[in-house]
Amino acid sequence: MMVTTSPAHSVWILIFGTFFLKLPKNQFLKAKLNKYMIFTSRIRVFYCPYRYRLLLTMKLALLLTVAFTIQVMAETKAQTVTLNARNKTLREVLLEIQKQHGYSFLFRGDNIADRRITAQLNQVDFVDAMRVILDENGFAWSLEDGIITIRKKPQVTATQISPLQLRSFSGRVTDEHNTPLPGATVSIKGTTAGTKTNENGVFEIKTSLANGIFVFSLMGYAPVEVPFNSNTTINVTLKETLSDLDEVVVVGYGTARKSDLTGAITQLKPDEIADENPRTVQDILRGTPGLTIGLDASAKNGGSINIRGQRSVYTEANHNSPLLILDGVIFYGELSEINPDDIEQIDVLKDASAAAVYGAQSANGVLIITTKKGKQGKPKINFTSNLGLSTMGANRPVWGPEGYLQYRQDWYIAGTYDINPTTGNYEPYMSGSTDALPAKGKPGYYEKLTPEMLAKYGITEADWRAYSVNGADASNEEIFARRIGLDHNVLTNYLAGKTFDWYDHSFRNGFNQDHNVSISGASDKINYYMSAGYLSNQGVIVGDNYRAVRSNLKVDGKVTDWLNIGANINFQDRTDGNIATDWGRAITLNSPFGSYRDENGNLEVHPQGSGLTGLIRGYNYDFDRQFQDLESGYTVLNSIFTAKIKLPFNITYSFNGSPRYQWFYKRYFASSTHPDWNPLSNNAGVDRENSKRFDWSINNTINWEQTFAEKHRVNITLVQEAEERRYWWDVIRARNITPTDALGFHETSGGDRLRSEFDTEDSRQTADGMLARLFYSYDDKYMFTGSVRRDGYSAFGTSNPRATFLSAGLAWTFTKENFFNWNAMSNGKLRLSYGQNGNRSLANPYIALANLANGVGTQGYINANGDYIQYQYLRIDRLANKDLQWEKTASFNIGLDFGFLDNRIATTLDYFQMSTTDMIMNQSLPNFSGFTSITTNLGEVQNNGFEIAINTQNIMKKDFSWSTSFGFSKYKNTIKHLYYQYQDVLDANGNVVASKEVDDIGNGWFIGQPISAIWNYKVTGIWQVDEIDEAARYGQRPGDPKVANNYTADDIQNADGSMRPVYNDNDKEFLGQTQAPIMWSLRNNFTYKNFNFSFNIYSYWGHNSTNGAYLNQDNGTSTISQGLANTYEKPYWTPENPSDFWARLESKGPAGLNAPQRVFDRSFIRLDNISLGYALPSKLISRYHIENIRVFGSVRNAAVWRKDKNWRYWDIETGAMAPRIFTLGVNLTF
Repeated sequence: MMVTTSPAHSVWILIFGTFFLKLPKNQFLKAKLNKYMIFTSRIRVFYCPYRYRLLLTMKLALLLTVAFTIQVMAETKAQTVTLNARNKTLREVLLEIQKQHGYSFLFRGDNIADRRITAQLNQVDFVDAMRVILDENGFAWSLEDGIITIRKKPQVTATQISPLQLRSFSGRVTDEHNTPLPGATVSIKGTTAGTKTNENGVFEIKTSLANGIFVFSLMGYAPVEVPFNSNTTINVTLKETLSDLDEVVVVGYGTARKSDLTGAITQLKPDEIADENPRTVQDILRGTPGLTIGLDASAKNGGSINIRGQRSVYTEANHNSPLLILDGVIFYGELSEINPDDIEQIDVLKDASAAAVYGAQSANGVLIITTKKGKQGKPKINFTSNLGLSTMGANRPVWGPEGYLQYRQDWYIAGTYDINPTTGNYEPYMSGSTDALPAKGKPGYYEKLTPEMLAKYGITEADWRAYSVNGADASNEEIFARRIGLDHNVLTNYLAGKTFDWYDHSFRNGFNQDHNVSISGASDKINYYMSAGYLSNQGVIVGDNYRAVRSNLKVDGKVTDWLNIGANINFQDRTDGNIATDWGRAITLNSPFGSYRDENGNLEVHPQGSGLTGLIRGYNYDFDRQFQDLESGYTVLNSIFTAKIKLPFNITYSFNGSPRYQWFYKRYFASSTHPDWNPLSNNAGVDRENSKRFDWSINNTINWEQTFAEKHRVNITLVQEAEERRYWWDVIRARNITPTDALGFHETSGGDRLRSEFDTEDSRQTADGMLARLFYSYDDKYMFTGSVRRDGYSAFGTSNPRATFLSAGLAWTFTKENFFNWNAMSNGKLRLSYGQNGNRSLANPYIALANLANGVGTQGYINANGDYIQYQYLRIDRLANKDLQWEKTASFNIGLDFGFLDNRIATTLDYFQMSTTDMIMNQSLPNFSGFTSITTNLGEVQNNGFEIAINTQNIMKKDFSWSTSFGFSKYKNTIKHLYYQYQDVLDANGNVVASKEVDDIGNGWFIGQPISAIWNYKVTGIWQVDEIDEAARYGQRPGDPKVANNYTADDIQNADGSMRPVYNDNDKEFLGQTQAPIMWSLRNNFTYKNFNFSFNIYSYWGHNSTNGAYLNQDNGTSTISQGLANTYEKPYWTPENPSDFWARLESKGPAGLNAPQRVFDRSFIRLDNISLGYALPSKLISRYHIENIRVFGSVRNAAVWRKDKNWRYWDIETGAMAPRIFTLGVNLTF
């Protein structure tokens, strides 16, 4: 470092290993020791004549280079100070600090070094230590080039200061998480003076003003104004702005300012909901307007994703799912491979203008995921650890011991009801054959002997016992148990009072853990981000486990001023090879009186009794699990290599190459020593399955951006890309392994070759594409985006392997017009777009080609002796279609973005209409063709709807803030055409009056209805006792369901003149749809000092489903028909408890319609997440060189409210389980 005191003649002082110090000439150094003093670890000073200066300067350049490198490295390390000084001179104190960190110190002023200091510090951050030692003792200091310069603070007052005297102000600028903000601008309001913060967020600025206002600003943060006077140390915290129109949005093959968008794009930043502890990418997306996210109850988590509704009737190969883009390239993996902690932002491209740049695969929208990278400043270490507990969030319990007995009793009684000819009442024990129903005429036969029961029917104990011919020696308990069908183990355990809770044994509280660590940083030359994570989840089902190790390495380097290269390597190894209990069988096939262990303490192979057969014997998961073994998992390596070259005329060339490897393995063993598994059958043996997938894609992009006359901005993007996907699969299934299968899945060679088999499969598909996109903006008020894309794909027919997709978008920022002077509205923009997208997601890459299949058979051939000849043959089992082509979606979108009060209220409105044509469908063929169907392009589906997104910053105070996000979506889905086959519409006289396109009743697709339409019989209630005669006309009795007879022309007249209803398709009606047409979400975030609290609600509304469980025909026909099985708890009709919703036990539908299903309203509101977090004060943790410690807790799936109170079938959203997850976590940043 050079310190010049005079421009006149001077001498040089060389300090070996450090730097030059320039002092006034002809002044004796020792006399100025306390004014200009520097400490180094080794110092020699000598006079340097002028003739050595050139040589010394050259050495200095080398030394400074080394010193600079060491300094940069040193300043990126954690630096703390430990000191115990009592009344020591400043010189002695700083020498001690120099031993710890190696900094040099320069005193500017008389007698500074002799100042007495007292300070006790233990592992205190270096900057804070300097403030304690220097600032609090009246000294100002600055750090530059590894040298700390110390001077006395000027003695000034707020009211009197010399205009020529400069004062130095310093401090630190951080964000809300106490993270330093490098590059923040510090300026003095009303002047041109200013500076920027360094990589540590530290600044220093000098001014001669006695009073004024500092303005702190940084893009993406709200500016802060701080008055200054006599206080020279100023620390400032900047808060991120709610809506920044200069925010960068990823638009596909590039980025754009949010203010430049012409399409419908939503951006999500996981860091903004970090306290909600999103476990998957789906958790981040849930609640976003326009997105429908499925809820996955497994240990793996996840769920389906749909943008703006289902567009096609073709559902294979995730045909209606959005395209995934990871860091600029197509991502073919599962979202579970991406660690939510590694995600910087997700951009959702909804309309054609936004998504058309991906043409061939973007018909269902695009999710662009951008992972984190390093930030300027010292390296940052981030560690997050979560521990969680998964519990049953939606229970559907089965009957316990008492309920099980009552259920069986009531089931038997239900079959005996009829009219009592004496009283005229509908009573039990009145109907049925004596052989089939021995209780006829024997009141109380199926009921437990109690005084209340005897009094009810007016019988004695002897009467009751006499009903059973062979029960003379049996106890009353045994007689009752046998009458309701108990037998074998169930009877024995009932009499012994032994029970087992199969429900509790099949489910559990799952323990979850998720640990992630990342290291990131950046300099002018390199940017890096490295992370590693371990995830272990236990599902609520016993045996459902999921484990994964994930890592990510992302490096970008500036090789020259014109060349940048980078690599992004993502690795995952996951294990989901666990055999979960078949909980459905465990809780419904097993009686609560079934045996888990036998009398010797061994696991019972047949809980109900080994003397039984088939399903009646029950199911014991733990016994079967002893004879099974499974290993299964995936290893994935996804890589992205990039290069960017700056060319003349502001042209940039970019290259992205992405090879991806995926390996799958599955090794399953079922031992033939299991007593129920026959070694000659297919339920015992070894399966070894392996697959490998290799995908690669490349894209070459040229971008030119230029501004003309300060108002005309042009951006042109040209893209060429290609890709290939290859897949190999092999499986071996060894059966009847001899002489023993003791080696499990490690041995297959001993398998019976006649019973064993192997199979292989491999496939290859290729694609390419070209894109041209133009963006133009005039004066940041009028924007235009247009694109044309040409794609090719190997899976389509030879006549149509390629397709062209066009799009255009317009935007007008009307708030920038001179005539617009409504100050309350800070931003307003109108958007309009139209375009086409394609869909190429197919289940089979050879679906357009004919397929040869082999077989073995006789095909009717006989030899000379008249015997059938068995032979192997080849046959064509699929017709080729050379005309098979792209499924296309044309989309129109009009949107309005506006903000009020400096965008504290930001709103987006969108209306869209989409039409999907040339859908991939299987068209039926006549039998004489020899084929049942051919894959072709037919039909049309239309989607339209609107979306609203509102973000508000309700309160913005120093210690308290409250923000809200609200989203609302409403869609309509309609099938416009299917096969273009028409039928005549006749009037009452049989005349043709119109034509109507034929529906596809088999698939449930109807012209003019949603894809998910429900077309079924309508259940209107339950027949009651006073309707017994009317019910009989339908072949039913009280307690059976009423079904609307909408079409009576085909009813049959009985002999007595009454009409007997006939049910067929003419009586069915549309009863809603299974896909929700309405979705809304609400998120609120609160901060109070270091606390933060948030909750998120979402709702799906207006959809239905059908279910037949209300019929109480359990296990297909009846629980009783399965011998000793149990069933789910639910109400049932009895004359004493009449219900108009729940049918009697073993009810029946009308004649010819045994089991009509009932419609349930599946609308619900879910409290998806509640989270509470606390950040420890920086003063408390900075001494340990910890930048931030945040502890938090969250509850996911905290509560749900359903509209239909009769719904009792697990979770209202999933129709299955939906775990409630409690999480505690900690986040540390160094």
